[in-house]
Amino acid sequence: MPVIKFSYGDSMSTPLDSDLLRTFLAVADTGNLTRAADTVRRTQSAVSMQIRKLEELIGSALFERHSRGVILTDDGRRLADNARRIVSLLDDTAAAMRSPALEGSVRIGISEEYVNSTLPKALGAFAAIHPGVEVTVRQETSMANSAALAAGELDIAVVFEPGGRSRNEVLMVNPTVWATCDQHGAHERRPVPIATYTYAEGGWCDELARRSLQSRGIESRIAYVSRTSGGLIAALISGLAIAPLSRTAIPAGCRELTEEDGFGIIDMTNVVLRTRRGNRSPTVDAMADAIRRAFRAPAEKEKEEVRSTTTDG
Repeated sequence: MPVIKFSYGDSMSTPLDSDLLRTFLAVADTGNLTRAADTVRRTQSAVSMQIRKLEELIGSALFERHSRGVILTDDGRRLADNARRIVSLLDDTAAAMRSPALEGSVRIGISEEYVNSTLPKALGAFAAIHPGVEVTVRQETSMANSAALAAGELDIAVVFEPGGRSRNEVLMVNPTVWATCDQHGAHERRPVPIATYTYAEGGWCDELARRSLQSRGIESRIAYVSRTSGGLIAALISGLAIAPLSRTAIPAGCRELTEEDGFGIIDMTNVVLRTRRGNRSPTVDAMADAIRRAFRAPAEKEKEEVRSTTTDG
């Protein structure tokens, strides 16, 4: 499998150019030089030259060539995470200089899965541009946040919905999967110990997650019951049980249990953005846009991982 590695002049001391990073991300996201050229409105040869220059500056190959296009190398994936942050910060700074600072308040409802990951990115970007806005965050279940939005207690809610077509704005598709900690191998025990949710409004895990095990003939027992995904993660990391989690919520040191392990996806879930009807304001619209941008990077990373897996297979 040939690696795209270019020889360029000795320019290791040259600082990285944001334009190079934007072209790099376009290639990473499309997996194809021609489509990337259309995205950044350059010729394919110009895109190739920029990738050559960036690889020389970095000092390693960023892409591997395949019959269907290109995919990121390990160094390329490392650069992609940092490049997204750099480009996002530059875009936020430009927006801050162009847009007048907003006033007022905005109330957000979001599930626990995104409180420590995606939400801080949105809040940080928003606060840099609009420091005078008073932001209130409510961490609750999707059902509770939807009810609060309908009651006028929230301005924005990021909630889960069943996969498929939606009348709401879909931020990303985030499958629910079984996760395990390989250090402990709980998925290899029989009956397999599982961690479950227990919400007042219904036993989600008993309905979907356990049914997914039964359909595969996997005997299980409940080893941990929690009202939060944080509790499930604690059971997962400790090796007490496997746990049903959103794919993006799987912590470091743990992994998804796939078809090769005899498990597979539990359910396809849409993560949607909902705003309160009526009384919309520029402040609410600006926060909604910040949330969209914060969700964009994980969604693009997910597409790259899917593309890589498909090409390797």
